[in-house]
Amino acid sequence: YPQFSVTSRLNAPPLTPGGKFHLFAKSAFDPFELVLAGLQAGSDQAEDEFPAYGQGAKGFGERYAADFGDTVSAGFFSNYFWPVLLREDPRYFRLGEGTFKHRFVYSLEQEFVCRTDKGGRFFNLSNVLGAFSAGALSNSYHPQADRGVALTARGASYALFYGSVVGLLSEFAVDISKKMHKHGKEN
Repeated sequence: YPQFSVTSRLNAPPLTPGGKFHLFAKSAFDPFELVLAGLQAGSDQAEDEFPAYGQGAKGFGERYAADFGDTVSAGFFSNYFWPVLLREDPRYFRLGEGTFKHRFVYSLEQEFVCRTDKGGRFFNLSNVLGAFSAGALSNSYHPQADRGVALTARGASYALFYGSVVGLLSEFAVDISKKMHKHGKEN
C-alpha cells in the first residue's frame, strides 16, 4: 500500500501548505485508493448498505462514487485543510526501533497525537476534525434516508479506525518486508 505520508526522519522539516496539498492529492488519487473504493462499494452492495442506491451497475456506481468521495474528503480535511489552518503536520513519523509494545502503542497514539509545524506534539485536532468534517460532508451526497448524525459519526469512526490500522502498517511494514525478503533468500 502507498506510504506517501510516512517518514522515518523524526527531525523532518515541517511541510509547507503546498507540501500538505501535494500530500493530500498524491494520496487521494493513488490507484490503490481507487481499488479500495471499489472493494468497499462491492461490500456495501453485497450487504445492501444504503439501499436507496439500489442494485446493479447503477447502484454500484453510486456506492463507488460515495465511497471514493468519503476517501477524498477525509484526506482533504485531515491532510490539508485542518493541518494548514491549525499548523499541524499530517505525516506519520515512524519510530522504526524499540520494543514491539512501545512501537505498537506509539503507532496507535499517532491517530490522536501529532507533530506541530513548530516541532512540538499536540492533540491531533486535524485528524479528529477532519474525520468529522468528512463525515458531515457525506450527508450531502449519501441517500436522504441515510443522512444525519449517525452517518457523520459512523464515517468519522471508520476514518479514525482506518487511520489506526494504517498507523500500525506504517510502523511495521518495513520490518515485515525485511523478514519476508530474508525468508525468501533462505529458500
